[in-house]
Amino acid sequence: MNAHRSLPALLLALGLALTATGPALAQSSSDLEPDITIRQEKERTIREYRVNGELYAIEIRPSSGPSYYLVDQDGDGNFERQSGDRIAVPQWVLKTF
Repeated sequence: MNAHRSLPALLLALGLALTATGPALAQSSSDLEPDITIRQEKERTIREYRVNGELYAIEIRPSSGPSYYLVDQDGDGNFERQSGDRIAVPQWVLKTF
């Protein structure tokens, strides 16, 4: 019977541990606010996202069509296209202090 009482506490602790180890969302984390540089070009707006001076993502907002991101997942300078309206700060950015 004690096992049944401790199961909810165990599940809660596991959920908190998984949440704490996951990537921080750039738009929702108050302690990891990115520096955003915005440039307006002829047919698009470009937003560059940096944490601790490290460029980790570029958002492209074309004048027509959906926005997309270019994200450097491992800090090697190679940016990969990613769709969606939110991006996660890659772990390599979080570990450089």
